[in-house]
Amino acid sequence: MPAEIKGLNEECGVFGVWGDNCAAELTHLGLHTLQHRGQEGAGIVGLTPAGLRRHYGLGLVSEVFRDPQSVTQLQGTAALGHVRYSTAGGRILENIQPLLFRFTTEAIALAHNGNLTNALSLRKKLEAAGAIFQSTSDSEVLMHLIRLSQQPTFELQLIEALNQVHGGFAFELLTQSALYAAVDPNGFRPLVIGRLSSGGYVVCSETAALNAVGAEFVQDVQPGQLVIIDDSGMRVRAYTTHTQLAVCSMEYVYFARPDSEIYGISVHEARVRMGMRLAHEQPVDADIVVGVPNSSLSAALGYSRASGIPYEMGLIKSQYVARTFIQPTQELRERSVRLKLSPVRSVIKGKRVVLVDDSIVRGTTARQLVQLFKDAGALEVHLRIASPPLRFPCFYGIDIQTTRELMAANHSVAEMRDIFGVNSLAFLSTQGLIDSVGLSDTAPNGGLCVAYFTGEYPTPLEDYAPALKQELSQLQLHVSEVSA
Repeated sequence: MPAEIKGLNEECGVFGVWGDNCAAELTHLGLHTLQHRGQEGAGIVGLTPAGLRRHYGLGLVSEVFRDPQSVTQLQGTAALGHVRYSTAGGRILENIQPLLFRFTTEAIALAHNGNLTNALSLRKKLEAAGAIFQSTSDSEVLMHLIRLSQQPTFELQLIEALNQVHGGFAFELLTQSALYAAVDPNGFRPLVIGRLSSGGYVVCSETAALNAVGAEFVQDVQPGQLVIIDDSGMRVRAYTTHTQLAVCSMEYVYFARPDSEIYGISVHEARVRMGMRLAHEQPVDADIVVGVPNSSLSAALGYSRASGIPYEMGLIKSQYVARTFIQPTQELRERSVRLKLSPVRSVIKGKRVVLVDDSIVRGTTARQLVQLFKDAGALEVHLRIASPPLRFPCFYGIDIQTTRELMAANHSVAEMRDIFGVNSLAFLSTQGLIDSVGLSDTAPNGGLCVAYFTGEYPTPLEDYAPALKQELSQLQLHVSEVSA
């Protein structure tokens, strides 16, 4: 399985525009801002005078749209874009989104961020009824459900379909008459709405992308909401009232850009609080604090503030090494760490270092980083993780769907400390994470999904449940330790 330098990948990012003559260009820029959410493939569907037209391909946004004409040919008043990192379906060209469906009466583009927990069951049922799928992506299931609906309007057909798919999703659909957006009943995957100076609208995965195109934030799409944007303006309605906020906690820990806000919470400030809480929960006597670029820098700053230990830039990330996660062997993936991250020897040599990282998934990066610090002359390395141990799979849109891939599911904290060769290893507590984000005082777990740490999933896992049950019965989980 491909493993990015951090070992964890979020499925994708979506970006839609309605009511602006530069819709395709704005979408292209927005996808660049969301590139961190998916580096495997990209695509844009534009609403042109000739109808919906698509350009897509495998690779980064800059690679897929290398030719300026690839964007120009999509010019019109609306567009829908997508960057992908696959979970369900795998890495094939047919799965690159937005998917574009052409029917006798209309064309519809579909983009999806997340993972459906009942997609396999629905697909089997649909195929038995005669449906022919063009991709292996779970996203295509929604379109088949829409087309089978007997409701009198597209909006009602979409609502009926949304109530049949389960799991994590942020959907956007573009037709020749409207842009539609919907978030799952738990809000696992974020979606935000912005207003352009032209009067047009943007719907995308993160507020950082709104800022990039000069759109003013309007609102987060709430769990269970359907947004309809057309030439008459924007409408918001509930497609279900059975909702319970459970935002993916890894959005705050790792996935989202630090300059984004999710449900009103600054990602950077939440990470700073995680680092501060970590310093209180897991103190250590050391000379400097160093963060792992880029997603751990905010937490490292927080650890430094709370502990009084000076923050130093002891690790530099090359900004010009792209897609090092696509490596065919574990050996090459480990070498890619050295290619992308370099220690500052003059800062590290002779020092007791608190190395702050946001998470440990497969453990590849941690092993390599510790060795880099030792080679640079660190006297001691104390590894502090600004999230709890990742011991359980995610089925809502992250590429970890088996405990076999998770270091903390297979080793105790003491064992991991010895494997990494650190002087000490400690994690943030689950309650510490919940308190640091500070999202909700009323929803369970503060409005966060923390199933990756606790194994308590906020929804039934359906298609995935039997395999997980069998897996966990065979695995000895070390759920009581947080430090060693």
